[in-house]
Amino acid sequence: MKRVTIQDIADALGISRNTVSKAINNSGGLADATRERILQKAVEMGYKQFSYATVLSDSLAPPAVSPENPKSTGEVAIFTTSIFHQTNHFAALMLDRFRQELSHLGYILSIHAVGKDDLVRRALPTTFIKERCSAIMCIEMFDWDYDMMLCGLGLPVLFVDGPNKRSGESLPADQLYMENTVGITRLVNEMLARGKKRIGFIGDYEHCQSFYERYTAFRCAMLMAGVPADEALCIRSNFYDSIIEALDALPELPDLFICGNDFVALDVIQALRKLGKSVPEDVMLCGFDDAPESRNVTPTLTTVHIHTQIMAYTAARLLMTRIKEPSLDYRIVHTETELIYRDSTKC
Repeated sequence: MKRVTIQDIADALGISRNTVSKAINNSGGLADATRERILQKAVEMGYKQFSYATVLSDSLAPPAVSPENPKSTGEVAIFTTSIFHQTNHFAALMLDRFRQELSHLGYILSIHAVGKDDLVRRALPTTFIKERCSAIMCIEMFDWDYDMMLCGLGLPVLFVDGPNKRSGESLPADQLYMENTVGITRLVNEMLARGKKRIGFIGDYEHCQSFYERYTAFRCAMLMAGVPADEALCIRSNFYDSIIEALDALPELPDLFICGNDFVALDVIQALRKLGKSVPEDVMLCGFDDAPESRNVTPTLTTVHIHTQIMAYTAARLLMTRIKEPSLDYRIVHTETELIYRDSTKC
C-alpha cells in the first residue's frame, strides 16, 4: 500500500504542500475552516499522523448525555512552570489539539502557572480548585519533589516529559514522551559513515528526561560505534551566555554539535556568529522539535520532527483511560519522531 504524503494531500485538495504542512503541524497562519478541511482529508486518506484518529475518537467517545450524565464531565487542569514563552514550543502546538479533543469528550481545560515560590513551598496554584478537577496534565514540570506531591493528590496525573531519571527513579504516574533516541542514533551513525567523528552535544542533560534521553542516545551511538566522545565537546548548558563562553574556550570546533532542542540550536547559531564562525562551514548543527523557527533560520536547521497531533491524541487517551480505570499499571509511552535533514548539516 502506497504511503500517503503531504504532497498527496495537497494534490487532492488542489492547494500547496506548504499549506498542508502548516495545517498538519499546527504552525498557524491558516483559517480554522481551511485547517479543518485539510485535517479531515488527511484522516480520509490515511496519512500516518492521523491514521488512528477515528479509532481514538470512537474509543474515547463521551458517554451519552442525560439528566444523570450532563455533557460537561469534568475539568482537566494543565500545570506548567512556563506559559510557553516560545509560542512554537512543541507543547504549545500540542495543546491546541488536546483542547479540541477534550471538548469533544465533554471536558473543559484550565491552565495553571506554577511559580518558583510554589515549587519551593510545594503549594498548589491559587487558581486551582481540586474539587472541580478530574485529572491533571503536567507540561514543563521538572521538579521531582513537586511532581511527587502532585502524584499524592489522589487524582489521575499525566506528565508530558518530566524530570530526568538519571537516578533510576520514575514518577508514580502515566508519562508521555516523544521518541528521543532513533533520530539522533541515525544521525550519529550517518555522520560517522561520512568520516565526521568529532561530535559534541550542547544542552543540560539533567534539565528533563527528554534532554537526558537525547544525550544518552548520542553517547550510546558513539560508544557502540567504538568512537570515543570528547568530553570537552559536551557543553552542559541551555543558555546563550554560558554557551558562547564555552564555545569561545574551545581550541577547535567539532564536526557536528547535536543540541538539546531547536531553541538551544538557535542560540548556538547566534553565539557562533558573534565569534565569527558560521554553520555549516565551521561546524554542522542539529536541533530537536522541528519548531517553525528551524525552517526560517539561515541556514535551515536539521532537526527531529515531533508529531504534536499524535501526542495530543495519545495524551487524551491516557488521561481518559486513567480516569475510567484508576487502578491500571502506570504507562510510559513514546510517540514517533522523524529526523529531517536540512542545510545545517550540509544535506
